[in-house]
Amino acid sequence: MASDSTGVAIVGCGNIAARYAADLARYPEMRLVGAQDVLPERAEALAAPHGGRVYGTLDEVLADDDVDIVVNLTVHRAHYEVIRRSLEAGKHVHSEKPLALTHEEAAGLVEIAESRGLRLGCAPATFLGEAQQTTLKLLREGRVGPVRLVFAEVNWGRIEAWHPEPDGFYAVGPLFDVGVYPLTIVTTALGPARRVTAFSSVVWPRRTRLDGSEFTITTPDYVVANVEFDGGVLLRLTCSFYVPNGSTRQQGVEFHGDDGSLLLESWHDFDPSVEVRAPGRDPEPVPPLREPWKGVEWGRAVRDLAAAIREDRPHRATGRQAAHVVEILCAARESYETGKPVELTSDFTPPAPMEWAL
Repeated sequence: MASDSTGVAIVGCGNIAARYAADLARYPEMRLVGAQDVLPERAEALAAPHGGRVYGTLDEVLADDDVDIVVNLTVHRAHYEVIRRSLEAGKHVHSEKPLALTHEEAAGLVEIAESRGLRLGCAPATFLGEAQQTTLKLLREGRVGPVRLVFAEVNWGRIEAWHPEPDGFYAVGPLFDVGVYPLTIVTTALGPARRVTAFSSVVWPRRTRLDGSEFTITTPDYVVANVEFDGGVLLRLTCSFYVPNGSTRQQGVEFHGDDGSLLLESWHDFDPSVEVRAPGRDPEPVPPLREPWKGVEWGRAVRDLAAAIREDRPHRATGRQAAHVVEILCAARESYETGKPVELTSDFTPPAPMEWAL
């Protein structure tokens, strides 16, 4: 580290950047050195309240010795290039999801980081939330017996109804944009997946932006994937950019075991309900292991990465797991395009629980 505190630069100052910056500002051991964006005024608006520098280019970020960690919040298609250049410049990186849009690129980024002794972290890190860590602990303890089926619902609604620039989301589709959330939680619980079979459709191709202009989508806005894990455990993942979030009872992640079911109301927020339902009994609410964060603490994984560097321990939201999730996403896409199941080859070590969740 360049000093007693960890210096962070944010690259990409769009919709989510202010939430990251607000979290980083609360951590006494971290400091927001500056921000960079293709629109300089957005970088200025983000950096100014925190006394940060505005960088004109990514090269300027990478040349700054005060920057220890690059937090990459650029659009999906830019992730690979920004991460690669940052790692090659000797910076640790935490990126928004997905790590890359192909498994080959994602695996290549992991190789660069590991060969250079650098840390590569990636969202989503909602598995670090209080409700999610409570769920994972119950699974480790065998609360519902051996798990055989997992259902994950990602009905994320119509992006154009709230986001002024929905095109990037529809270019990658709900599978790559939000399917990564439950996949990261489930792989944390079960380890690497081994095979994927998927189906997709463009349910509603004609969309209207907030400004009234129309556009047509071609990437599937509805995907259903069956993901197989060691031991025969099966995950059914449903992803939609059509059904509005909150307009369906199908939401969250459900782990179904021989002795009952464990229901996590949300894969996104840190404070949803967790319930155990034994066969023939009323649902039993399970209190979180500690008072939960309301919503999402976006900086939690960045803080864990910085602490892991200082403490010389593995960080939790790893690039290797993120690369495996990208392989699942790509396998699902290949499967729905070819109509055939796709085998998976990558591996990772599931992350350790948070200290308060042991």
